[in-house]
Amino acid sequence: MKYYLIAGEASGDLHGANLMKNIKALDPQAEFRFWGGDLMLAEGGTLVNHYRERAFMGITEVIKNLGKILGFMKQCKQDVLDYQPDALILVDYPGFNLKIAKFATKHNITVHYYISPKVWAWNTRRVYNIRRDVKYMYTILPFETAFYKRYGMSVDYVGNPICDAIHQYPFAPHFKEEHQFTKPVVALLPGSRLAELRYVLPSMLSVVKQFPDYEFILAATNAIDDATYDSYLKDTPIRIIKNQTYDVLANAHAALVCSGTATLETALIECPQVVCYRFSNLSYQIGKRVIKIPYISLVNLIMDKKIVTELIQDELSTENIAKELTKILDGDGRRSMQHSYKALKIKVGDFGASQRAAQLIVKRIVK
Repeated sequence: MKYYLIAGEASGDLHGANLMKNIKALDPQAEFRFWGGDLMLAEGGTLVNHYRERAFMGITEVIKNLGKILGFMKQCKQDVLDYQPDALILVDYPGFNLKIAKFATKHNITVHYYISPKVWAWNTRRVYNIRRDVKYMYTILPFETAFYKRYGMSVDYVGNPICDAIHQYPFAPHFKEEHQFTKPVVALLPGSRLAELRYVLPSMLSVVKQFPDYEFILAATNAIDDATYDSYLKDTPIRIIKNQTYDVLANAHAALVCSGTATLETALIECPQVVCYRFSNLSYQIGKRVIKIPYISLVNLIMDKKIVTELIQDELSTENIAKELTKILDGDGRRSMQHSYKALKIKVGDFGASQRAAQLIVKRIVK
């Protein structure tokens, strides 16, 4: 069978790769063509476009790069049409993928959506387009099933693929010794986009001098080049460890984490965290008016209460970061968060999301 996948960021690349691996186990003759990243490429097939080329964050970034985005959209539509896949699998990335879904449905190409767009957060009217354009929806957050049911949609909750990624990760048993940590570690996860780095990392770095008894380690990603990281870290004692984020978190005493998938990863690895987020003022002002959810971190959204502190926009100050980080280094604040993490893990469920989604996709194609 022929599969066409579209992922738009590092997390989508990870989950897309795990999905491909499980599809291959069920369909050894599977052929893949995809928009993704290095992890998907390692599973085989043809990489059409790397997500690094499309890493635009916030309304102002999108407007500034609108010409490029429209060009990518046109290229993708034609490529899908030429390839004529048995299944078009869209992985999150809704701004792009929902438009591709509409196009594909008009051309009688079956659309499978893995990792639902966050339509429950803002512009819920998009759910009607999803109902029209997406044949099969595979959700990964427990509360999404009830949300879609309210709109007359039947969806498949497959569990969360982050559990798969963590379960399959080859944790280094002697990581601390290999990197010669001499102090407890505070991990910095400033995001995988350049805009996130620009708006969030300087605030994270501003507290380092206030914690001389801790070593700050930046968990870096291939999505950003070394020179860019170095430009922020000059004249600081901070070390970079690249592409070993789970190892860094597993060996960290606490973490400062840019809002996104990483907040849930950090929680499932049971590392206490402070969630940090800032973006352009225009994007923030617009977002504040249209986003209708009480929290921005997946941890708090899943638990439907405040488990981790979220410092957003002007709240992301040196004083606030230092205060909230201190709370989770020791004492009741730390113990309470760790206790809540255990409840979160029960609610999210066990690993196997990628396998369950793959089984449904292959079964439906054959049928």
